[in-house]
Amino acid sequence: MTTQTTQTTHTTTTTATPSSSAPAIAAADAARTRLDFAKSARPAFRALIGFDAAAREGLDPALVELIQIRASLLNHCAYCLHMHTNDARRAGESEDRLHLVAVWREARHFFTAKEQAALALTEAVTLVSDGGVPDAVYAEAAAHFDDSELAQVLALVCAINTWNRVALATAKVAGTDER
Repeated sequence: MTTQTTQTTHTTTTTATPSSSAPAIAAADAARTRLDFAKSARPAFRALIGFDAAAREGLDPALVELIQIRASLLNHCAYCLHMHTNDARRAGESEDRLHLVAVWREARHFFTAKEQAALALTEAVTLVSDGGVPDAVYAEAAAHFDDSELAQVLALVCAINTWNRVALATAKVAGTDER
């Protein structure tokens, strides 16, 4: 167990075993000291929900979850990663693919060419400060998606990156899946 103390807050982080995860999640959530974005910025929160819903429109639900999982991995957002891996399972996604999203380039045979293009674009947009969105990455995505679909993928990547940043900034607790 590690304890981190600042002048105004005290946070305890523990690693929960499967049998004790529910109480540990509840305790971590109760100890949260940051604002509730949904309550404190209700208009912005509702707008983000609308943007997220619009971004998903017309996209394959499996692809949506893969994009959200990859961005959440890159952003180290445990809250969103937990939520979207569970959503993907409920939608019928295989455990193999879920385990390999983080290393999809080494496991390309688990993902279609279209999914690979979307994952590469997700990485480039999520890590945009590392060199922008390379022309080759964009061209590969454009080869697999028509303009409307490509715009939807881009919007989805922007949405999950925003959700990740809200969750991280407000210290959302993985496993609570508050929606």
